[in-house]
Amino acid sequence: MKKWLVLILMGVTVKMSFAQDLVVAKLRSETSRSIKKDMDTTYWNWKTGGLYNFNLSQSALSNWAAGGDNFNMALTSYFNYFAYYQKPRHSWDNNIDVNLGYMQSTSLGGRKNDDRVDVLSKYGYKIDSVGQLYISGLFNFRSQVFDGYSFSGTNAIFTSSLLSPAYIILSAGVDYKPDNTLSIFFSPLTSRTTIVMNSKLSALGKYGVDVGKHVNRETGLFVTVNYSNTIAPNITYKGRADFFSNYYQKPENVNVYMTNLFNFKIHKNFSATYSLDLMYDDKIRIFGPNKTSPGLQLKSIIGIGYVKPLQVKKVVLKPKMIAGVDGGTTNTSK
Repeated sequence: MKKWLVLILMGVTVKMSFAQDLVVAKLRSETSRSIKKDMDTTYWNWKTGGLYNFNLSQSALSNWAAGGDNFNMALTSYFNYFAYYQKPRHSWDNNIDVNLGYMQSTSLGGRKNDDRVDVLSKYGYKIDSVGQLYISGLFNFRSQVFDGYSFSGTNAIFTSSLLSPAYIILSAGVDYKPDNTLSIFFSPLTSRTTIVMNSKLSALGKYGVDVGKHVNRETGLFVTVNYSNTIAPNITYKGRADFFSNYYQKPENVNVYMTNLFNFKIHKNFSATYSLDLMYDDKIRIFGPNKTSPGLQLKSIIGIGYVKPLQVKKVVLKPKMIAGVDGGTTNTSK
């Protein structure tokens, strides 16, 4: 009897272990699809990849007592491409994000609901043996592609265009990266340039650029926090928050720019997404009754659509011996 009991217990244990292995393997296959700098066990000098997302939503009403547009359709798309470079003490991260959206309705006609181009490049040199602190330099460019309007009923007011505005940040500081999901960059010396190339907008003196001018430069303190992780099975999150304070003009008025993107995987190539963007800049005074006040800008988009991760490629440069952090050497040949 005891012998049979032992055999049964051994069989149950093996079955449970096998089932756990399947669960772990499944989770590993899901989390590996997320677009982030994961902990690679293989050596690489360059790593590239990205993601393309396309969402479509449509609604139609007929004799609907609650009211609403008879027809409403929205298209939104998101494209991300990254290129990461690494050596024992060097790290160079490059990202480009492009968001485009368009909506059509019977009452409001056609208009864009999303338009953003964001390029970020950050180089770091490791200064501690643990690998969490880097002396870093950062470049960030942000603008849009198409003309933008604010609406009061059916009246459209021209407010923005390509390179109007555009923001360029050049920054030097310290980057704290406790793991591959979080990065906190702090810079006490940052140059922030605002560009308004459109002559009509320049003549209005918008976005903190003097009337008739096209460029405004500021110097101040800059902090950016980046976080990307799989927060639950089939749910990934990518977020970024930027803070800038001008040393010479109202430093208490901190400029804030924050993006949040949640991705809920439904199928291999289909998912639901939710994005929330927040922006506050005291110099953008195009709100309020007289269009002369600053305001917190919010943009929220939810949709279900097609997702296509780009193939992740890893490149190892010519085999050679590279000096290691501890004074030793690392062989990059495979």
